[in-house]
Amino acid sequence: MEPMTLPRPTLLPTYAINHADHVLIAGPGGVVQPGGNAGFYAADTRLLSCHRVTVDGRSPEPIQDVPLRFYSIRHVLRDAETGLVLVLDRSVRGGVHEDYVLQTTGRAPVQAELAIEVDGDFADLFEVRGIGLEAPQRAVASRWDPAAGELRLGYRNGTFARGLAIRCRPWPAPWRWDDGRLVMPVALSPRSALHLCLTWLPSGDDRPVSEAPACHAGVRLEPERDGAPLRAPRLETANAALGRAWTTATWDMEALRLPIPDATGSDGPGSVPAAGLPWYLTLFGRDSIITSLQAMPFYPELGRGTLERLAALQATDDDPLRDEEPGKILHEMRSGEVARLGLLPFHPYYGTHDATPLYVTLLSDLYDWTGDLRLVERFLPAAEAAIGWIERFGDRDGDGFLEYQARSPHGFPNQGWKDAADAIPHADGSLAPAPLALCEHQAYAYEARLRLAELYDALAREADAARLRADAARLRDRFNDVFWWEEEGIYYLGLDGEKRPIRSVASNAGHCLASGIVPPNRAARVAARLLADDMWSGWGIRTLSAEHPAYDPFSYHTGSVWPHDNATIAAGFAVAGLRDQVARVARATFEAAAELPGLRLPELFSGLRRGDGGPPVPYPGANVPQAWAASALFRLVILLCGIAARADRAGGARVYLDPALPEWLGDVTLRGVRAAGATLDLHVAGTASTVLDNGSGLVVEHGSPPSRFPDGSG
Repeated sequence: MEPMTLPRPTLLPTYAINHADHVLIAGPGGVVQPGGNAGFYAADTRLLSCHRVTVDGRSPEPIQDVPLRFYSIRHVLRDAETGLVLVLDRSVRGGVHEDYVLQTTGRAPVQAELAIEVDGDFADLFEVRGIGLEAPQRAVASRWDPAAGELRLGYRNGTFARGLAIRCRPWPAPWRWDDGRLVMPVALSPRSALHLCLTWLPSGDDRPVSEAPACHAGVRLEPERDGAPLRAPRLETANAALGRAWTTATWDMEALRLPIPDATGSDGPGSVPAAGLPWYLTLFGRDSIITSLQAMPFYPELGRGTLERLAALQATDDDPLRDEEPGKILHEMRSGEVARLGLLPFHPYYGTHDATPLYVTLLSDLYDWTGDLRLVERFLPAAEAAIGWIERFGDRDGDGFLEYQARSPHGFPNQGWKDAADAIPHADGSLAPAPLALCEHQAYAYEARLRLAELYDALAREADAARLRADAARLRDRFNDVFWWEEEGIYYLGLDGEKRPIRSVASNAGHCLASGIVPPNRAARVAARLLADDMWSGWGIRTLSAEHPAYDPFSYHTGSVWPHDNATIAAGFAVAGLRDQVARVARATFEAAAELPGLRLPELFSGLRRGDGGPPVPYPGANVPQAWAASALFRLVILLCGIAARADRAGGARVYLDPALPEWLGDVTLRGVRAAGATLDLHVAGTASTVLDNGSGLVVEHGSPPSRFPDGSG
């Protein structure tokens, strides 16, 4: 065997790798230190809370941590006393597979004791994050099976049960269980190697045990670029930083994909986007919908999966404890002990006021890109129930506007996308009292009515379409009378519980632009206000004006910058025909991605003003990757390339190309635009588009698509 060359030291302070809703969080050298938030989680439960490797009682020195795929990492460690080098490869897929390769580097034989300390606390994810109820004292059972070389950890509380089996290989071999440690004696001749494996297999009361990936010791694991289960779009550009950020975003989309369970509880073929890593690897209504909308031209299957899963869980009861009302789309689905036993109402929880109208928009968008009327017919009952919720429950006082107020004692006080408790302040910084009618919620409800009216047109239900358009027109007129803030040239953040305007300049108003509810003569004023110095950080549009008393650049929703928020606003600029403003937001976002760790857009980052040469300042605790941040990159490129689709009444869909690439970006080639079951490759330069591949004969038109709004915008 050739001598091993030690790599250059590169250590990660902490990392997370995942596959579906299984995630492993560890520190340098792969250590899972008890007492923090590190561990192996499955279905919102921490199954393993301690993992430490020792050689003769010593902790080997971490030399290098090498992320290989979103679900795989390699650690290199060295024990200075024996000269042993330990290469530990970990992969999360179904469970966790660990490959240990121990190699001697000197001329003397080595005899040592390898020990792996393991333990599990079976803590609920809410407890780990310090949210919810006080952590109970759990009785965790452990059993070593010497005949199988397997350690079993388990916990049960009534109907809730979780387990973790750790299998030692090779077997038979002299593995033993010794007071919390898996122990293996090691005897190696000079410059020889020993290969060992551990496999962690989770089990639970709602899912079968699945096998972890096979052993890959000695096989170089390269980052996955091709052949991923999702067909990743490719962007070819001279802007190297954007190209790398795009590739990273496609990896993130794969990493944040959840399988849809079938009738038996096993993973079916469909999938939905989870929200983010590490704490939001679950189904969210708003996040999954917005991600699907932003990624639609490349991943229509995610849109279909999201519609399917959310329809299956659409509310049918009126349950105040869950903030549930008939027709409502869920906010969040959790599967841990706290949720499953009803200690907190998250299995599922319905405290969101925007996911329901956005569901209708997603169905309309999927129809535009697929031209498949069967999908409309399949999900139409859910869309009609969503509109029914808007009309019956979303408007709490009958004034024509959507208002929210938590009914659950454990519910979220804010139920828009800015759901932090301090997210909606009055002009003096005091919190606006509920019920709250946010400006963007009215816009979502307006667009949902217009979108469903279009679907009724496709189904030859003219009377139903006319009724919805009339309802939408009344909402549009009343909204522009009540919510318009003439002095600031923008819409009020919302109305409080006493119907007083919330006079705070915030990014929420930008979400109104894409819906068509904003008249053309006001759109440019809204855009100018959002791009003014107090809202524009240089890296993007802030969530709240820097001149506001509640402004904090390190807050979650009152001064930070969110990529998906900016992409949504840019889409509104595009609807209003404000192409220079679209390019300004896109450029800042691309440049932020180039400066942030890993060339990756996080959930959010600080709203501090852009300095001379300084990078954007990360937000502590931001989820990275985050699905709607990753897909925001797709939306911005699509906007610059001017790509849109409309369902064709004759069947199928038409793609429209109306680009306006700014000079600073140059030309791009985009491969993998998907519509009506076909795939397009495009080259875009300035205001010209060239179709490189259209083997399926998809109908492509140059120019803007037909307007879907009464004023002719969009």
